[in-house]
Amino acid sequence: MTFDRDRLFIGDSWQSPESAERIAVENPATEEILGHVPAGTAGDVDRAVAAARAAFDGWAATPMAERGAVLDRLHAALAVRADDIAKTVGLELGAPLKVAKAVQAGLPLKVLRGYADLALLPVRQETIGHSLVVHEPVGVVGAITPWNYPLHQIVAKVAAALAAGCTVVLKPSELTPLVAYLLFDAAAEAGVPAGVLNLVTGVGPVVGAAIAGHPDVDMVSFTGSTATGRAISHAAADRIAKVALELGGKSANIILEDADLAKAVKVGVGNAFLNSGQTCTAWTRMLVHRAHYDEAVALAAKTAAGYTVGDPFDEATRLGPLVSRAQRDRVRGFVERATARLVAGGLDAPVPGTGHFVAPTVFADVDPDSELAQEEIFGPVLSIIPVASDDEAVQIANNSRYGLAGGVWGSPERALGVARRMRTGAVDVNGGAFNPVAPFGGYKQSGIGRELGGYGLAEFQQVKAIQR
Repeated sequence: MTFDRDRLFIGDSWQSPESAERIAVENPATEEILGHVPAGTAGDVDRAVAAARAAFDGWAATPMAERGAVLDRLHAALAVRADDIAKTVGLELGAPLKVAKAVQAGLPLKVLRGYADLALLPVRQETIGHSLVVHEPVGVVGAITPWNYPLHQIVAKVAAALAAGCTVVLKPSELTPLVAYLLFDAAAEAGVPAGVLNLVTGVGPVVGAAIAGHPDVDMVSFTGSTATGRAISHAAADRIAKVALELGGKSANIILEDADLAKAVKVGVGNAFLNSGQTCTAWTRMLVHRAHYDEAVALAAKTAAGYTVGDPFDEATRLGPLVSRAQRDRVRGFVERATARLVAGGLDAPVPGTGHFVAPTVFADVDPDSELAQEEIFGPVLSIIPVASDDEAVQIANNSRYGLAGGVWGSPERALGVARRMRTGAVDVNGGAFNPVAPFGGYKQSGIGRELGGYGLAEFQQVKAIQR
């Protein structure tokens, strides 16, 4: 399997980029260069958008069931590459092999399967009085995706957009672009029609900015930082283009006094440290009733100590590196500035000498208004906060500019009541599993719009009323 790629996918073929400049892709566990991809230009974006525009009318007119058949073939072609996907993400992101197989490879396949199946359902329309209300594709979509779940975030946008009848120009993260090439290898094999799906690799300030501001891009779907999402919104606003944004999070995990404490803490720590903490939905604030607070802190520290840090391809590893030196240094900065009580990990904890590692770290007695409790750290750092009541737990949980996800543990009715009061796009009660066909997205500065399932499909559609 090669990790050097020198082409972009535009129209119906692999094409040479305008520039000979390349982007090096690093293995964050070894700091070695895995390979290179093209540093695309605004001119490359122009060519890709032109191809998507030329293909749009034909793809939009294709019956939805036929679009679903294309997605079905794409799923089959991608599924046979599952091992390569896991290996590639393990190398370019540093995800432990177990996570790479189950989540980084398994989840996007489930999402793609879901959209292929969804396309087989009756076309959505309704009658309101004397009006026929229909749903039509929004047009050419610019998809800009992050590095932390590189294939999942691509598929969540691409599969929904294609099922809706849109054509797509994709820019994956320059930190983890290699897995996107596996998707496009599969797309070429599956016979995705020319121009329907296009790939331009490159850096955000060049390729991302060109997509966001392109006059022929009807919608921009972006997942990443709130700061970048704000810039994309401004660029799209100049031409009144639609945007869908999935941004940051600072999710709270509320453990009520009648919760199964051991399970709540164990699952909560695992959620916070998943993907080395590089997860937008991570429960990085653990709010525990004072009646069990000291016990919860001890359990969290013990659980964190059991997370083996090291080589992602060692089966004993539970925590891989952060994606880059810059990300590692950013996370270390939060740990260094923290004034709360350190109970596990920290900067002096042992980690491999090579690679961008940070030890699993837990702080107790965290001030709800402090940097630790307010900023998205995006690393394996958990903050524990005591609460005296359900009302205080809800108040602290909602004391955030974000509102993406969260958890509640306790007796079912009580926990559900607390969940309803949390200002977030998703809440798991007593460890409820992630649902890849339920709507995913956030309140406040966590974003605009929803991904996954029928709600995700609707994001890529316009609504038309036809009066008869």
